[in-house]
Amino acid sequence: MRQGWSRPGSSAGLANPKPASKTNRLDLKGKAAGGSPAPIRRLSKSRPAPEQNGKQYSPDSPTSPAQGSPYPLGPSIVKDGVNMAVFAANAEQLSVCFFTEEDLQQGRVTNEVALDPATNRTGDIWHVMLPQLDSSSLYGFRTSGPHQSSNETAVGHRYDEAQVMVDPYATGLISRRVWGEHSPELDWGKVLGLATTWPQAAGIVPSQAPPFDWQGTRPLHLPREDLIIYEMHVRGFTQSPTSATSYPGTFAGMVEKLDYLQTLGINCVELLPSQEFNELEYYSAIPGTNSYRYNYWGYSTGGFFAPMARYAQAAAEGQPGQQIIDEFKMLVRECHKRGMEVIMDVVFNHTSEGNEKGPVLSMRGLDNRIYYMLAPEGEYYNYTGCGNTLNCNHPVVRRFIVDCLRYWVETMHIDGFRFDLASIMTRAHSEWDTMPMNQPGPGEPGETQSAIMAEGAGVPTGTPLSDPALIEMISEDPILRGTHLIAEAWDAAGLYQAGAFPHYDGQWSEWNGNFRDTVRAFIKGSDGTWASQFAAAMTGSPGLYSSSEPREEDWWANNGGRRWKGNRSPLASINFITAHDGFTLADLVSFNGKHNEANGEQNRDGESHNLTWNCGEEGPSRKPTILRLRARQMKNLATALLVAHGIPMILMGDEYGHSKGGNNNTYCHDSALNWLDWRQAEAAGNGYARYFRHLVRLRLSRPELKRTTFGNSHHICWHGEEPGEPDWTETSRLVAWSVSTPVGEVNGAAGLYIAFSASHQPISLQLPVWPGRVWQPVVDTGKPAPYDMLVADSALSQASINTALAGTRMWTADHLYPLLPWSAIVLKSIRE
Repeated sequence: MRQGWSRPGSSAGLANPKPASKTNRLDLKGKAAGGSPAPIRRLSKSRPAPEQNGKQYSPDSPTSPAQGSPYPLGPSIVKDGVNMAVFAANAEQLSVCFFTEEDLQQGRVTNEVALDPATNRTGDIWHVMLPQLDSSSLYGFRTSGPHQSSNETAVGHRYDEAQVMVDPYATGLISRRVWGEHSPELDWGKVLGLATTWPQAAGIVPSQAPPFDWQGTRPLHLPREDLIIYEMHVRGFTQSPTSATSYPGTFAGMVEKLDYLQTLGINCVELLPSQEFNELEYYSAIPGTNSYRYNYWGYSTGGFFAPMARYAQAAAEGQPGQQIIDEFKMLVRECHKRGMEVIMDVVFNHTSEGNEKGPVLSMRGLDNRIYYMLAPEGEYYNYTGCGNTLNCNHPVVRRFIVDCLRYWVETMHIDGFRFDLASIMTRAHSEWDTMPMNQPGPGEPGETQSAIMAEGAGVPTGTPLSDPALIEMISEDPILRGTHLIAEAWDAAGLYQAGAFPHYDGQWSEWNGNFRDTVRAFIKGSDGTWASQFAAAMTGSPGLYSSSEPREEDWWANNGGRRWKGNRSPLASINFITAHDGFTLADLVSFNGKHNEANGEQNRDGESHNLTWNCGEEGPSRKPTILRLRARQMKNLATALLVAHGIPMILMGDEYGHSKGGNNNTYCHDSALNWLDWRQAEAAGNGYARYFRHLVRLRLSRPELKRTTFGNSHHICWHGEEPGEPDWTETSRLVAWSVSTPVGEVNGAAGLYIAFSASHQPISLQLPVWPGRVWQPVVDTGKPAPYDMLVADSALSQASINTALAGTRMWTADHLYPLLPWSAIVLKSIRE
């Protein structure tokens, strides 16, 4: 993530985007064919009537702009045209700017409609109804008002009438149409836009097109305990030439490959940011390489209601904005057809406008004081590490966020959200009050107004709130409360709320970073109390989510979060071992340290504390013993993830062993480092990838692994080398347990025995004796493929399985099982 903002570089010598075809060229109503576009108009207090094609609007014309309505915010179709409404409390003047796409690419306004505050403003909302507005039009807003740099009484205001702002409620945005391609070189500073990497963007106008055909699909409402989440990048999923898709790197391309995810057993995809962002936001050459830096992950939103246009094949083909929206809807529909839910990773903690050095793109030019968390001198609080912080708990901003989430659920059929740096949403907002600076004397002009910082929530700005209004609104909203709500329960300023994030009757789950660290540490054989911590992680992290007693070092849980601590279920925990911003599973077992040299920052970036083990050699190896150990450790890690109570999240590519060469911070790479390698996935089909597929199915089929409450000694028994004798010392390398099924026999089995060894020595386990039953192996990571997973398929026949089982009966008949070094087993209890 970036620190602040710097002006993007130019794009000399790089390809320009394809122009829209003539059949798709926009034709703004009232602009004569071949006529010259209207110049950019500067607002003034004595405004002339707005012009269109050189003619003034006639007040009595049926096509003249009308008063409009203050609600709903954004553009909306009404009986006689399109209504537009935007919040801009402190703007002195506001106009709607219209563009053809041709003019937009040249950074010039086609037509501009100035609004009359006497008729087009209600309270803090400006509004207008535009009759007969062509749906191919593009639009934005221009405002005029005070700026703190030139007005000492205007602290916090940053109005700039030279800019045209994107509507925060725009449901689609058009600027560049093709990922990574630059706009034409223009005379920046004299036209709209910042650079070839950051041209002017504009919103689309809603159309009367036929409604999208959902083909009878609806959101699935899968129970949380059944979820298998797959964290993925839309572009990275199919961008590699090895995908052989017709539309690589797009929503449409992803649809082509959904059957692959269904084969894996995935029933929920979590899309890295797919709302509009600028992938060229910090485009620059990476020192020491021939590569350029991209905003690949997309954690810098520019349009919260709009799907990322350059993830759409429709955009590249020059199709209207509605087709971009429909392509995203098609993706959601096709996921639902296959029994897969769609969760969006959303960034309601900062925007792409950065700090005070950043551009005026949208919220900053509409009402900077309202939308951003500001200090008394107008500085930006930076709890995000990205230059600004969204003023989430301000009434206007929280209404915006809830409106946005509802739009994605109601209109786009999204099933849930993962909130990036969600702790930001619990911080107290900043607020400004106006007050007289002085009282006028006789004959003097009226009093002047200044502004003072008020405590927006009755406490200093940025204070973590025990009952944050935004989180409560989301949790109690009748549309949102039935969706999956996942919090990344920390922020970049040190607030850590994991285990005590405001959850409102358990509606929220949390990314469990403690699970990640514990599993990594135990599996690699670290010294310390990892055995007991690993046992807790495998059973839903009861210390975090069941116990109401916080640890002494948990500041939040001992203070404002005390009421939210404990009395939750294992489903509060999103279990993960890897995620987009860190090592892949293959790299965890191949590198002792990060190797981020390709980022051009002398390997200073990225997390240094990774709990990895290279199994004896750093990086790629040809030694069979090391390769075998790495393969076993990958299976051990995957097994821990998928047998643990809670909700598992898998990183895209981990299902076949994708490597990023030890780079744990690939935020800037649009390359094979981040792209799924379809050839490798296919090549691993009968080895590790086979194991992974069947492991997912094992979890889905076994109720013992999907508990919705924390177990006790009647449900879970801990063992060591002998039954009922676990070893929790700091030198322990063995964790074993048996878990009973809550519903009787399932597929002929009732209960599981699970064991993990991080020792370099083999262990002979004495198994617990259950009357009338015997233990039968299903998983043994110490065995070579395909015998590591005893499931019949094209790689392993039932006859071969029967032979393998016969070989284990000499052990299991005496309630014994040999556990090889660095291995894991899953046995099922069957009748004798």
